[in-house]
Amino acid sequence: MTTEARAAFDDIAAEYMVLPGVDIGPMFGSEGLRIRGKVFAFMGYRSGLIAKLPEERVTALEQTGRAERMTMRGRAMREWVFVGPDAVELWPDVVAEAYAFVDRITPR
Repeated sequence: MTTEARAAFDDIAAEYMVLPGVDIGPMFGSEGLRIRGKVFAFMGYRSGLIAKLPEERVTALEQTGRAERMTMRGRAMREWVFVGPDAVELWPDVVAEAYAFVDRITPR
């Protein structure tokens, strides 16, 4: 994980940590931002951002060529997107979308 990518994620995470119900917790061997216990974004392999978004949004981001659908053990994950460090400028918006999505689908 590059220090630049980690610093970018940490800066974004700091903005969310002050919101009600948001904390940091484990996800796939990493630590991720959670809302009411459900992870919405985390740093993953290849120093990239991984975020939970609606399936159609993951597809749209993938079609831009700046992101890809997350795969685990050869299986494409419907609602998880990987945005690499080469597209770090997209991270704040992707995290904002992920927060709003997971907040909406997670029981209060």
